Amino acid sequence: MLNIGSLFKKKSKDIAKQRLMLVLSYERQGLPPSIVERLKEDLINLFSKYPQFDASGIDVLLKRNEDNREELWISIPLKNS
Repeated sequence: MLNIGSLFKKKSKDIAKQRLMLVLSYERQGLPPSIVERLKEDLINLFSKYPQFDASGIDVLLKRNEDNREELWISIPLKNS
């Protein structure tokens, strides 16, 4: 199981990975709105280190599908070369 306390002692890429795992583990339980914003901030911090990605265009959404289940949608655009 994910140790929430460990989120504050790791690099941003590790934090983003753990938060994504946390989000996926709560698929059917509903998520607090703050988790989506925190995940987005972590992804922006992580991908801003790589010039091939447009970190300012990252989008993170929770949507309901046809089966009424929550889905996490993450869009990370590439920069035009």
